[in-house]
Amino acid sequence: MSQADYRRALDAAVRGYEKVSAEHAALETRLAQLKQSIATLTKLCGYEPTVQLGLTDACRMVLRNSGRPLTALEVRDRLIAVGLDMDRYSNGLASIHTVLKRLHESGEIAERDRGEDVQAKAAYAYPAHVVASRVGKTRPWPRRRTGEGLCPPKDRKE
Repeated sequence: MSQADYRRALDAAVRGYEKVSAEHAALETRLAQLKQSIATLTKLCGYEPTVQLGLTDACRMVLRNSGRPLTALEVRDRLIAVGLDMDRYSNGLASIHTVLKRLHESGEIAERDRGEDVQAKAAYAYPAHVVASRVGKTRPWPRRRTGEGLCPPKDRKE
């Protein structure tokens, strides 16, 4: 094979990788949307999840499902909207800031400047919502447990 053949093969491999990466990101986003819908509908139906969602996984879910970068305050509001009990944290917003900082430091999410918003200087997003220049520079996020089961409410007799 000549050098030109190797370059064509490399270009084809890179294009294939980028296509599969985009499909993977779309699937992760759809999974996050379905997970949030399940969590919300579960609560509305009166069921209780058998596996409680932790703060870190809940923040991941909200950010993946957001479609845009979110500030810590927006993350908190969305966590409350999906039914996460923030009362179990003595300072919920500080806990969210810590989670977002750790996710950012690990490379799982990206920090975006919010210059127009005086109250919040930073917003966070998953790579799919980050500018195109970052594509390929972020490391993939780890797989999380799926298939949270449901159990009927404790007061219901079946």
